[in-house]
Amino acid sequence: MTDVTKRYLIETFGCQMNVHDSERMAGLLEQSGYAPAERAEDADLVVLNTCSVRERAEDKLFSRLGELEVSARGRETRPTVAVAGCVAQQEGARIRARATTAVDVIVGTQGLKQLPALVEASRRTGRTAIDLNAYEDVSFPLGVARHADPVKAYVTIIEGCNDFCAFCVVPYTRGHERMRPVRDILAEVREAVRTGHREVHFLGQIVNHYQAPDDSSCDFAGLLERASEVPGVERLRFASPHPRHVTPRLVEAIRDLPKVCKHLHLPVQSGSTRILAAMRRRHTREQYLDLVDRLRDAIPNLALTTDMIVGFPGEAPADFEDTFSLVERVRYHGMFSFKYSVRPNTLAAKRLPDDVPEPEKTRRIVELQALQKGIQQALHEAAVGRVFEVLVDAPSRKRDWELQGRTTGNTVVNFPGPAEWVGRLVPVRVTEAWPNSLRGEEAAALQGGMA
Repeated sequence: MTDVTKRYLIETFGCQMNVHDSERMAGLLEQSGYAPAERAEDADLVVLNTCSVRERAEDKLFSRLGELEVSARGRETRPTVAVAGCVAQQEGARIRARATTAVDVIVGTQGLKQLPALVEASRRTGRTAIDLNAYEDVSFPLGVARHADPVKAYVTIIEGCNDFCAFCVVPYTRGHERMRPVRDILAEVREAVRTGHREVHFLGQIVNHYQAPDDSSCDFAGLLERASEVPGVERLRFASPHPRHVTPRLVEAIRDLPKVCKHLHLPVQSGSTRILAAMRRRHTREQYLDLVDRLRDAIPNLALTTDMIVGFPGEAPADFEDTFSLVERVRYHGMFSFKYSVRPNTLAAKRLPDDVPEPEKTRRIVELQALQKGIQQALHEAAVGRVFEVLVDAPSRKRDWELQGRTTGNTVVNFPGPAEWVGRLVPVRVTEAWPNSLRGEEAAALQGGMA
C-alpha cells in the first residue's frame, strides 16, 4: 500500500523561543495530518523558521531558499515552501519579491496558529498566502506542541517586549508585551509532566517581568512557586531575565525553591555605564555589579551567565576595557558574545552611526572570548572531585557509550552510563574539566552531599 501521508520539515534558526515556535508549528501540522520528514528532499512542506536578531539573517534566508530550489529540480512536484518567524514579520511581502524561488506561505511571529490554513489556502489558490497580523490572543491549544527534547519542555509565558533596547529588533518583530494567564501556563506545565518531561523552561523576552493577567497576586516569583508545586516537575529554568526586574522575591525564590535551578542568565550587554545608557538598558555598571554581589551573598552556589555585545556605536577603547574588567570581576560560568551589527528599524540603526571598524570589533571579541574561556576553565577545574546532581538529557555527543546531562548550574557533564538513565537525576563525581563541559562518573556512594 502506498504511503500518501504528507510530510513536513521545519528548519529553525535563532533563539529558544524560535525553537519552541517550531515545536508548536510541528504539533499543528501533525494535527492536520502531516508526518515529519528527515530531509527537505523528502518533504511536501518545508518551513523556514527565521531569526533576525543577528547579522545577515535575510541573506541566510534567501541563500537557503536558493538551495531548496536546486534540490527540488528533478522532483515530480516541488515542496510547498513557508517562511515563518522574525524575518517573515520584518520583511513581509518583500520576501516574495526578492526570492528567486517560489515562497508559498509567509507567516509572522503572531500568526503561527494560522500555518495549516495558510498552507491549504496557497495550495488551493496557487498564490502566496500571507499573515503578518498582530494578534492580542496569546493562548495556544494545550498539548499540541511537539516537544523535540524528551526531558526538557519549553513553556512560553510572555510574548513580545516593550523595552526597545537600542540594538534589539524583537519589539518590532514580536510585538508589544503580552502575558499569558497563569492558569494556561500551569496547565501546560502539567501537560509537560504528563508526557514525561522532567524539566520545564519558562520563556519570555523579559521573563521576570511576568505578572499574571488573571491573578494580580501572581508575579514571576509567584509563578515559580506555583510551578514548583506541580507533581513530577524536577527542575525549573527560565530565560531571559532583565537585571532591573530581579526583585528580592525572585532572589528568595531561586534560593529557597529546591526545584528552581541555581543558574541565572543575566544579560548585561556592556560593562560601560556610558554604553549601557546609549543601549537604553536602564541600569548602570555599578547597579549591575551590586546586584551580582547581592545574588552571590544570598545564593553562594549560583552560576551566572550573560550576553555581551562589543563594538556598539560609540564604544571607545575605555568602554571596552570596562567590559573586560566587568567580566574579570563577575567571573561568569558562560557567555554569549557578539559583534554589534545594525538591525533594521532599531533605534541604534536610526540614530547612531556604526562607527567601530570591523577589524577592531573582531580584535575586541577575540580578546573577550579568550578571557571568558580562561575563566570557565578555572571554574570547571575547581569542580573536579565534587559531586553534582545531573539531569541526564541525551546520549553524549562525544562517545556512544556516554551520557550527557546538566547540573543545576547548567554546566554540561558527560559520563558513562546506560541509555535508560535519560531523564533521571544521577549523582556524578567530576573527574575532568574543559572550558565548555565536565566529565565524570556516577557517584555510587555519596560523601559530603551534592552541589
